Amino acid sequence: MFKNTGKAIIGAALFVSASVAGLSVQAGEALDAIMKNKTLVVGSNSDYRPNAFMGDDNQLQGFDIDVSKEIAKRLGVDVQFVTPGWEVMTAGRWHGRWHMVVGSMTPTKARAQVLDFPAVYYYTPAAFAVHKNSKATSLADLNGKVIGVVGSSTYHKYLEHKLEIDAVGAPSFEYAVTPGEIKLYSDINEFDELSLGDGVRLDALAQSVPVIQQAMKKGLPIKQLGDPIFYEPLAIAIDKGDKELNDKLAAIVDEMKNDGTLAELSKKWHGADLVSVK
Repeated sequence: MFKNTGKAIIGAALFVSASVAGLSVQAGEALDAIMKNKTLVVGSNSDYRPNAFMGDDNQLQGFDIDVSKEIAKRLGVDVQFVTPGWEVMTAGRWHGRWHMVVGSMTPTKARAQVLDFPAVYYYTPAAFAVHKNSKATSLADLNGKVIGVVGSSTYHKYLEHKLEIDAVGAPSFEYAVTPGEIKLYSDINEFDELSLGDGVRLDALAQSVPVIQQAMKKGLPIKQLGDPIFYEPLAIAIDKGDKELNDKLAAIVDEMKNDGTLAELSKKWHGADLVSVK
């Protein structure tokens, strides 16, 4: 969701206009536009530490941002970022407004109907977090409780027992919790709601371990409960149907894995190598 040489954020008024209306783009269309305009437009998040967030200089930074900048560098173009909203990015049919999403997106079967996923660039563990005063001591204690989650996320699908992850190398998982109520969040931060107190608005939330750890480092009164519930493959996404762009991005990400660039960026922002499942 961000842009301009990796620095400036542009709004909807500056989005690249669509040249084709429909589900899929023509082969090579997006890659041709990128190389012609010397600019890669990337969709991502603006409040998802440590992957993408606004720094003190009012510029986007984080793991996903650095990955995007490196991809643009290897393409030989500038990068611009936009933040159109998670539901919009996962819905596909972008109509040329951005060329790819680097937003820690899981390549689920449902999303693969409208998006292509050139490459998985890292894996992240998912877990439950509770208030530090929570009486819960195991995941079983969360059954029947009110659990918060970002709408349309893989954690949301997990809570609904509808999550399908078919990426190569992704470990199997089981559904350890059956919520009594699922509260969906978008603009309102679920961590703020959980921080109000144990059971005040939420009994727990489901998120990635790195994001939970970042919230704890910020001093929020929360803690992780139990071990990771699944390991989530995160992939670069593009609109459906552009094989040339798909193959080019896949080759670049493969290079970044082989030369250690992705692992170094993961260590920088996550404190660990999350590029492969250990």
